[in-house]
Amino acid sequence: MFENRRDFLKSACAAGLLAAVVPGASAATPKSPNGKVLAGVFPIGWTPCTPDNKLDTAAMARQMAFVNRGKVAGLAWPQNASGWNTLTPQEWNAGAEALASVKGKSALVLGVQTVGFNVANSQDYARTARRLNADAVISIVPPNISDAEVISYFKALADASGLPVMVQAIGATSVDTLVALAGAVPGIVAVKDEAGDPLERAPELLRRTGGRLEDFSGGGGMKFFPEMELGFTGTCPYVGLSDVLQSCFNDYQAGRKREAFDTFGRFLAFNSLPHANDYVLVARGVFAEDAVMRSTPPAAGARRRGGPITDAQKAAIRNALATYLKPYLVA
Repeated sequence: MFENRRDFLKSACAAGLLAAVVPGASAATPKSPNGKVLAGVFPIGWTPCTPDNKLDTAAMARQMAFVNRGKVAGLAWPQNASGWNTLTPQEWNAGAEALASVKGKSALVLGVQTVGFNVANSQDYARTARRLNADAVISIVPPNISDAEVISYFKALADASGLPVMVQAIGATSVDTLVALAGAVPGIVAVKDEAGDPLERAPELLRRTGGRLEDFSGGGGMKFFPEMELGFTGTCPYVGLSDVLQSCFNDYQAGRKREAFDTFGRFLAFNSLPHANDYVLVARGVFAEDAVMRSTPPAAGARRRGGPITDAQKAAIRNALATYLKPYLVA
């Protein structure tokens, strides 16, 4: 891995690309039409519901307000962690409108893939994203289609939205496909790479795209520090501790790498607690105790946040926030 990174940095320097692919090079960082930077921490929003499984738009708005208070770069919704494939068009529109109603500095990225990856339906969502003044759209790469079809799909989304496009790569999506896609669709600004091992793929992806693409990670942000070392400029964790991870990113960008390393350690320590991400937004006052989250794939319609979490585990999460993380919580 070290040799991959060393070789990547050498080749980037030789091509005059270092400023475009290494964190801290703000000149290459894309912005939305609203002037918001499309780099940093972009948690995947939850889809909170009432106990009878009805979308809770008030809780959706509180979630976006939380991200803004935390000075987090943005929020993306709905993707896999949001249970996107459980949403009716009415629920998607209601959720998108609730998020867009919250004004602030955090960017809003709307997920526009639809069940079956129907192009016309996804274009409808993309046009709605533009109407709601979203900052970008994101879509999962449709499975089991050719590169030409992938390019056609994302061109349709870019044309319909008129917004920057983020690509979520999963499954068998190859670096070759992403390189071809970036070359064919200028509106694509970032890849959330969850196909294969993103740490192994990053040097080749960044080199072959000339640093034009922002490389984002998923996986809950659990490898974000070594990812930043390789040139990643964004991640999509869960929402609950996104403000802490954003502080880590900010320190790293500013050259305060020891501080960033320490903050990342706190983030990982908290996430070692059972049900940490399932309960943290309840503990931080964003969601109600009886909130239900949609899931992908749906287990049985909806699932209770955290499943069989115990009172002792809830207490441990609250204690960790108060005892160890309070000085570092921004929201």
